[in-house]
Amino acid sequence: METSRVIESFSALAQETRLEVFRLLVRQEPDGLAAGEIARQLSVPHATMSAHLAVLSRAGLVVSRRQGRSIIYRANLSHMQEAIRFLVRDCCAGHPEVCGPLAESLIGCTPSQDRE
Repeated sequence: METSRVIESFSALAQETRLEVFRLLVRQEPDGLAAGEIARQLSVPHATMSAHLAVLSRAGLVVSRRQGRSIIYRANLSHMQEAIRFLVRDCCAGHPEVCGPLAESLIGCTPSQDRE
């Protein structure tokens, strides 16, 4: 992944509503949510939500598909995985024990995990 693409991705998440949208969509995997339902759950006006979803989509963080009259959005987890891998690619400088705790924390994703 190119540096500019990573910057675009994390810049998109550097706004509270967009971060909340992404986290909501991660919790809804693999089904995703309709744009209107995302707006309703986060109490954001539809037009505002549309703008936020467009930013996330351009950054590669969400994907969408039409389902009848609705557009269903999903988190693009493979894109996020690439961005995280970019951040830690050179971690440990030949000492894997340094990055072990980070790797283990990513493996521990479970539905019952605290979602602060």
